[in-house]
Amino acid sequence: MTTTQPSSAATPPEADSPASSGSYAIVEASGQQFWIQPNRYYDLDRINAEVDSTVTLENVLLVKDASGATLGHPFITGATVELKVLAHRRGPKIIVYKMRPKKKTRRKNGHRQELTRVLVQSITVAGKALV
Repeated sequence: MTTTQPSSAATPPEADSPASSGSYAIVEASGQQFWIQPNRYYDLDRINAEVDSTVTLENVLLVKDASGATLGHPFITGATVELKVLAHRRGPKIIVYKMRPKKKTRRKNGHRQELTRVLVQSITVAGKALV
């Protein structure tokens, strides 16, 4: 019995994968780094902003567009990302259960992370918005 393996050259790349879709930026927000693209929404740690307000992130580490990639040292000067706050949410419940065997000691605790859902409106470098 013979089997044939599909060739990797014949398979088209995913149209929705981050590597093949236009521009993106890597930004630092709430102590973490996020790969963001325009017109997509992301869940960040809770941001002190009202719903439907606009938040500007200035800690942009990298910007990739059609002309190439721009890397900051550590941040790109003049680069900003405009975010629109869509909603304040809570993440999934995480159960923390601690038990000491043979001691009748048990402790059950739960945690839900406070999140803010934001929509990336634009990525701007030196006053010019990326598409």
